[in-house]
Amino acid sequence: MPAAALLIVFVAAKAMAIAGHHVAFSWWVPIAYLWEDAAVVLGFAIVAAAAPKLATPVYAAATVYTAINVPVARLLSTPMTWAMWRAARGPLADSIRVYVTPASLTMIAGVCAIAAIALGRAGRGTPPRRRCLFYAALLLFAVLGPSAVSRVDTIGLERNALLTIATTALPRADATAGARDSWRTVGFDRRRDDDLAAFRGAASGRNVIFVSLESTGAQYLGLFGARPDPTPNLSRLSRSGIVFDNAYAVYPESIKGLLSTLCSTYPALDVDVELYAGAPCRSIAAVLRERGFRTALFHSGRFAYLGMESVVRNRGFDVLDDAGDLGAARESSFGVDEPSTVAHILRWIDGLPRDQRFFVAYLPIAGHHPYDTPDGGPFPEADDRGRYRNALHYGDAALATLVEGLAARGLADRTLWIVIGDHGEAFGQHEGNFGHTFQLYDENVHVPLVVAAPGWTRAMRSARTVSLVDVAPTLLDLLGIEAPREYLGRSALDAEPHLAFFLADYSRPLIGLRDGPMKFIGDLESGRDRLYDLDRDPGEIRNLLAALPDRSAWYRSALGDWAAAQAKALRRVRIAP
Repeated sequence: MPAAALLIVFVAAKAMAIAGHHVAFSWWVPIAYLWEDAAVVLGFAIVAAAAPKLATPVYAAATVYTAINVPVARLLSTPMTWAMWRAARGPLADSIRVYVTPASLTMIAGVCAIAAIALGRAGRGTPPRRRCLFYAALLLFAVLGPSAVSRVDTIGLERNALLTIATTALPRADATAGARDSWRTVGFDRRRDDDLAAFRGAASGRNVIFVSLESTGAQYLGLFGARPDPTPNLSRLSRSGIVFDNAYAVYPESIKGLLSTLCSTYPALDVDVELYAGAPCRSIAAVLRERGFRTALFHSGRFAYLGMESVVRNRGFDVLDDAGDLGAARESSFGVDEPSTVAHILRWIDGLPRDQRFFVAYLPIAGHHPYDTPDGGPFPEADDRGRYRNALHYGDAALATLVEGLAARGLADRTLWIVIGDHGEAFGQHEGNFGHTFQLYDENVHVPLVVAAPGWTRAMRSARTVSLVDVAPTLLDLLGIEAPREYLGRSALDAEPHLAFFLADYSRPLIGLRDGPMKFIGDLESGRDRLYDLDRDPGEIRNLLAALPDRSAWYRSALGDWAAAQAKALRRVRIAP
């Protein structure tokens, strides 16, 4: 019976993926982990009965694809999703190569071997009564599965590779809802932080350099207590500025996240980035160019990757240069070395008239997996975390070169710096959470936000909750320029508390918010929501959902309206030519 053979393949693959992960003890566990496999086997049985000649090739294709996904699921707690397949292009070749190991190849070969053995034994006759019991059990698992997953935290490991690629290609957020504006209101937190109103217009007349550090989570920096400090130059720059302790990325991936910083608008769940090309946006660059600034964006990576051009083209930049334009001393699959990019930026500034104001956006790639640096660094490289900290240190040295280059040109006291992390990076702080795109824990979305202007102010810290969607209005507020009305963010200088929203859709569709000390994460697929008090539980361990049901329900409702509103706005946009 080929269907039984396919189930054996799925169970073997699932066992390999789960091995080493924590599994809760409950009678729901077998159903939770195997219900998607059961549903796919039922579908395969129907295909095999309707078209017997297709059974073997479909079985073989399903087996190979499932086998390839075993090492992926072991590492990332999910098989390949549609978004992950889109991302797995040439620029990630160096990252992908790291995981082509003997252990991974052995797992893939093992699943294929089990498939061959199981299929060879499947030709033996099976009594009709046993067939009926088999299919009845599959149907029971498939029906009870969603309920089981809501009771058992599988961290995504229940997913069948074939079903995952099919379902994640479809929209998972309701774009017809979202009529209410509850998400625009203040949450439960009413505390007011220190008064920053005095800084409104304080940077008027200055040039602006905006730096979006790649994969730079707050918790790894000396600014937030990490010792030793991998970014001492950023810490030094912050001594003449404001450090926002509770800043959050809108999306834990660079390109859609860049939309939020440049345009003060939100990306949306399951909306391809190509649609953003036609989205209304008066970017920071466009507003400043109207005010007489020369504007340029320099990226050590490549604009063609993952549709980044849809975010940066026609956004008010006079110059857009990426790895192909920079001329580099060192190249990788993802881009070029940071010293080459910084040298290119300084040459561009040297070509401007002496009194010409400018806005430079610098997007480095140091910090991106596989965390390669030309000459290692001060941290031991026994694991990814050590290599990552060396990559941050390498990028920080390039930042220092840029700062010193401005000072050598007499521009230090005429420049405003905005330095952010585009998103964080995870190293298993929560089970199955690695990289940056899959979860909304603080290691994924809590980022640095530093506003600095040498000779402007002493070092300050602000505990207010802010979002990277607030960067554009904050920058304009500092320059004394009114922000466009269509901006969805608010100036971080505004004392009134407000919510920071974030989302992820590379694996499960997740939506979340930060409201003062409280942080809510909603899972639109499994319904397993989480609520944390970060003042008392910074590690996000104790789920307070049951203890605060009314607050949790309000957060879930506001987030649902927010996610639906963004999806509705973007899906009605036509792709720009």
